[in-house]
Amino acid sequence: MKDRFGEAWERLFDPPVAHRGLWSPDGAPENSLGAFQAACAAGYGIELDVQLSADGEAIVFHDDDLERMTGQPGRIADHTAADLGQMRLKGSDERIPTLVEALVEVGHRAMVHVELKTPYGQVGPLEQRTHEVIIDHNGPICLIGFNPYSHAWFAERFPGVLRGLDSYSYKRAPHMDEEQRASFARLEHVTIAKPHFLALGLDMLPSHIAKGFRVEGLPVIAWTVRNQDQWDAVRDGCDNLIFEGFTPSQGAPA
Repeated sequence: MKDRFGEAWERLFDPPVAHRGLWSPDGAPENSLGAFQAACAAGYGIELDVQLSADGEAIVFHDDDLERMTGQPGRIADHTAADLGQMRLKGSDERIPTLVEALVEVGHRAMVHVELKTPYGQVGPLEQRTHEVIIDHNGPICLIGFNPYSHAWFAERFPGVLRGLDSYSYKRAPHMDEEQRASFARLEHVTIAKPHFLALGLDMLPSHIAKGFRVEGLPVIAWTVRNQDQWDAVRDGCDNLIFEGFTPSQGAPA
């Protein structure tokens, strides 16, 4: 894998990855240029979320709706990129960035994990726009996300893009029936996604399922780790962590 993905593969394992950037309640908001700048300055990797605006731009934003982070009604998909770029995040001076703006801010200073927030049944448009953006990025980068068909889209068209399948226990997944939840909890959708690594929720770690895939050659990154005790409890079975709200004492185990 190192020969195939080079620096991106090496930086998959170290340093730790700041969830939505290095944000804090009294500092730069999540998924903001300020949070990405802070992560770069501290020497961490960066995880960020993307979804499509009404005019087809890849926008860095996590939630389905705008209320929590901007106080505005509606969703990202209801507004153009220009309109979204004028909205302030959490009353700060920070505004909603595009993926292009975020990657320009980061440059080569940090490994970036781009999480695709692709709705089920809508694979294609977000993937295509994201690929158009990342092919011009000069730093280490990978794609992550929960939708296995999004991964399959990349595996078929752009297999040279480093990808990690996000997953968790699926005990709470109202959009799925019981059979599908059980299948995803067993990571059976790995066969659809064909990822290069796994990003697993703490509710799946440690587990014999995760251990089995790791033994087979799929690195495991834990998310979202919010204190050192959580990391210490799973680190022996993981290769790195996505964290927020604390300073990890160190990255993946030696």
